[in-house]
Formats: sequence, structure tokens, C-alpha cells
Amino acid sequence: MKYYVKDYPRPQFVRDNWENLNGAWDFRFDDDNVGERDRWYEGFEKEHEIQVPFTYETKLSGIEDERRHDHIWYAKKISVDGSRLEKENFVIHFEGSDFLTTLWVNGQKAGSHRGGYARFSFDITDLVKDGENELVVRVEDTFDMQQPRGKQRWCDENYQCWYVQTTGLWKTVWTEYVPKVSLKAVKMTPHLEECTLEVEYQVDAPDCMWDGSLSVEATVTFDGKFINKVCTAVVSEHVNTTIDISKKNSGYAWIVKMWSPEEPNLYDITFKVVKDAEVVDTVGSYFAMREIRIEQRNILLNGRPLYQRLILDQGYWKDSHLTPPSEEALIEDIDKIHALGYNGLRKHQKTEDERFLYWCDVKGMLVWSEMAAAYDFSDYAVEEFTREWLEIVKQNYNHPCIITWTPFNESWGISQVETCERQQHFTEGIYYLTKSIDRYRPVIVNDGWEHTIS
Repeated sequence: MKYYVKDYPRPQFVRDNWENLNGAWDFRFDDDNVGERDRWYEGFEKEHEIQVPFTYETKLSGIEDERRHDHIWYAKKISVDGSRLEKENFVIHFEGSDFLTTLWVNGQKAGSHRGGYARFSFDITDLVKDGENELVVRVEDTFDMQQPRGKQRWCDENYQCWYVQTTGLWKTVWTEYVPKVSLKAVKMTPHLEECTLEVEYQVDAPDCMWDGSLSVEATVTFDGKFINKVCTAVVSEHVNTTIDISKKNSGYAWIVKMWSPEEPNLYDITFKVVKDAEVVDTVGSYFAMREIRIEQRNILLNGRPLYQRLILDQGYWKDSHLTPPSEEALIEDIDKIHALGYNGLRKHQKTEDERFLYWCDVKGMLVWSEMAAAYDFSDYAVEEFTREWLEIVKQNYNHPCIITWTPFNESWGISQVETCERQQHFTEGIYYLTKSIDRYRPVIVNDGWEHTIS
């Protein structure tokens, strides 16, 4: 792929100016929960050095303490080029941190995020200075069975098929410089029959710029060959366009290259934000032309019956638990699944590192994308689940390998769904909410057990 960069954590939205913050961080347990009161966000004396993105419970973290610690702190010094901040914002991304994460920059609070599995970001431009800056992160996690846990245990000892808890930073932390006028998000939907790609842009710019001076230019190539270029005027934060992939615009027909497990064809696409004829932001990505749908009792991929040979993939490693030890480990997993004769997997009770989805796209591995379950039903559980599930669906929507959404598994967290109307309404609501964002992929309302929608 044109924009593939090893270890880049967001492979479908690539910029050049980024820094990986994985590695050694200062670390401290806060079992008495006094850190905020004692202003540890202004600096604290470390107890350990931890290797991010591995949690303190794991061997690869350098700590390997499997006991429960509900409050933990991290600190790291980073360098910022202040000369860039006039034209660019400085953004920090957390690919995954479980569960309540709060960030301070140079002693000032930058923001908080709830949830363990979705990516979140903070624009910290106004909090950094030229030269050395200190990041301090506090993470709070509990054994609360109402928050999305997945296969994490909720007691002090391992129980049946549940694993050691995951606390704190467990995916990549990274920063990037982002132009003040920039592309914030892209949603890409292929329409195979029409040979088109529907694109929805979200552009970040001051309100005064919605005057016709901005545009987004999308250039599509396949295997290095030019396919099409479409320029779209930006008159509001959200704009839509359609790109013809048939290449008829060049004067001759072009056979659309479809994506399938046998032939995982991927198109490269380059987005450029243009202001007054000057390119101010460039983002690299890719997409696939493929269609998944249900017709009567058949699942069809690109109009043909699809026979799925799937494994249940739990994405768990002995020395690093939910965190993959390396990108090579993700590739090895996919290759071994293929070698065993399977063409797909259900990623069980976690949202995997996005590099995994990238390699499934590249290698033609079908994916059922599942949400981590809570285990007790309540208003709080509904709220936490719904908010994070929406973040995950939007985050991973563009990956062609994902052919099914599975928000619920075997009635976990909805144990009375067969008879309880509240739980039925919850599952039905998640189904229709998911379909409102993704009207094409199948959504399994409760994988394995009682179904409330068929």
C-alpha cells in the first residue's frame, strides 16, 4: 500500500508529522487515591518505570503485578517545536486506555475520556511550549461489572475463561502536528453496482472560511495507475461527494477491482485540503470496492454467496495480555489463521489494534467486529456501552475487512433479554443505531443466544 508505515497506529488516515510515545514512562500506583489531592499532575516521584503500551499487569511492562490497583499515574517528558504552533495544532492520541483517563500537560488539565477500547484525542496546542513539556496521565479502573469489560476478570483471581484485568494505557500513545485548517475525518462507502465511492468529509477550519475559498481534492489510484480526481468545494464543516471508480471519465472503460478474501484489491486515495490554491493538509488512505449484504438466507459478498470459515480470535498474548507484542505478531496471527484454512474471524470481546484491521484488509481476512461486554445491566451500563460502541463503529467503519458488527455476545450483560423488555429495547436500540451509521453491513443483535431482531 502506498501509505503503509510500519507501526503507524492509524493506517487509514496517515500524515507524515507524527511521533510514537511508546517506551519508558515514569509510573506510580495510587492505592490511597491521593494523587489529585496532592497535585501529582504537577509532578510525582516515580515508583517504577513502565514500558508503554503494556499494562502494569504484564511481563512486557517491566512490572508484572497482577494485583488490582484502581488508580495509577504515568508521566513522560516530550519535546515540542514551538515554531510550528502558529500554523499547526499539536494533538495527542491514545489508541486505547482502560478506563477513565485524564491528561495534564505542564500541570494543566487537558481533558478526560471514559472507556477502554476506542481511540481518543486531545488538542493540547494551548498547553505546550517550545522545548520540553511534561505529560501526566491518571487512569482509574475498577472491577465494576457495569462497564464494558470484555474478557477481563472482575475478581482478584482468574475465573474460568476470563483473563487478568487490563488497567491503563494498553495501546499506542502518539502525537502529531495537524494544520490549523485540516481534514478531521473521512467516511468512505463503496457502491459496487454504480462503480462509485461515496465520501463524507469533516473539515476543521475557522467559521470565517466557509466562503468558498476551501476545497478537498481526492485522487484515486490503483497499483500506481491513476483512476480519478475529484475536487469538492467546502462550504461547511461536513460535505459529501461521489467519486467515479469506473474510469469512464478518462475516455475508456475500467473494470472495477473488487475486494474479496481471494483477491483483496485495495485502492489508494490521497486527500488534499486546498485553501486559495495552496495545499494546507495532506492525508493518505485506502479503500476497497466490495459489497456485503443478506438476501433471504444467503450472505452475499459482491453479489455471490459467501461461505465463511471463521475462528473465534481472542487476541491475547501470554506476556502482554490484550496488547499485541508487535506488529509482526499481528501479521503472524493472520497468516496462521489463513494457513489453517480459515478465511475469517470473530474478534472476540475487544477492539483490536487498528494495525490488525489494516493487515486483514491487505491479506483478505474477513472480520466480525465485536464490542466488549458489561456483565450487569443498568442505566449506567447502557450509557457507557452505547457511547463507546458508537466511537468504535465510526473509528473502524472504513475497513473493508469488517463485514459484520456484533455488539452483543451470548447475552453477556443482558442476561434477562429473553423476558425483560428493557434489555430487549436496549439491544434493538443498538441494532438500529448501528444501522443508522452503517446501512450496509449486517448487525447481529446477540451473537450465539437469544435474538431480539431477526
